Amino acid sequence: MLDATHQLPAAPRVATHQARVLESRPVGARYHLILAEAPLLSETVRPGQFCHLLCPGVFLRRPMSVWRAGPGEPLGFLFRVAGQGTAALAALTPGDRLDAMGPLGRPFTLRPEWRRVLVLARGVGLATLSLLARRAAAKGIAVEAVLSAREPADLMEAEFTGGAAMAVHRVFDSDGSSAPEAVEGRIAGSAPDAVFTCGSDRLLRLAQRFAAARGIPGEAAIESRMGCGLGLCFACVRPIRTMEGVKDLRVCREGPVFDLQAVERWA
Repeated sequence: MLDATHQLPAAPRVATHQARVLESRPVGARYHLILAEAPLLSETVRPGQFCHLLCPGVFLRRPMSVWRAGPGEPLGFLFRVAGQGTAALAALTPGDRLDAMGPLGRPFTLRPEWRRVLVLARGVGLATLSLLARRAAAKGIAVEAVLSAREPADLMEAEFTGGAAMAVHRVFDSDGSSAPEAVEGRIAGSAPDAVFTCGSDRLLRLAQRFAAARGIPGEAAIESRMGCGLGLCFACVRPIRTMEGVKDLRVCREGPVFDLQAVERWA
């Protein structure tokens, strides 16, 4: 395990930020991209963390993984338009205000001694894992990424890599290349120091088998509906295996990143 006790690391104070939308546009057939000006928040977010976004005209905020962030960089979100809240976010235009509360949640671990990591991403998991992959590449860590989608039009490879050098395996449901046995064949010769996944139960199981067979650590970011996003309402609890047995832990507080082998299911 990367963190057997699953203690939260020291993190910047959570605050509400009034960001200014810089760019808002569709990506492919089902996704949407938002870039916003929020310097302090963008500088403090770590890979795997999320923000709780206020959606115009909708009562509850929506949790959203941070896709782009960093000193001097805009804050970015890449999400699937799936309901009233995400549709309201997608309707924002440049110049509009975006109310973002964060940074929230437990981030990924990225150890400086690692030389290679394997990333398995699908759907919204591409947004969650993109910042991790880009930060790893910037540190000189070789990144091997399996990007899974229904069909090529949904892949969002350019949005995932952001121009960073990575070895990418593109797999699709449409041609059968995303089947677990096919993916396992592609990565059989990989020798990473750690493995990360987000996006589907199928990839989660594959990553667990891969890491366990090689005795390497890993982490998974999981998804859940949330009320407050702060750990107060306990609406997002999920069963997670710990050293003291299976416990109901909050995705928003003890997660969304958990030890790979501790996770029962992705969503």
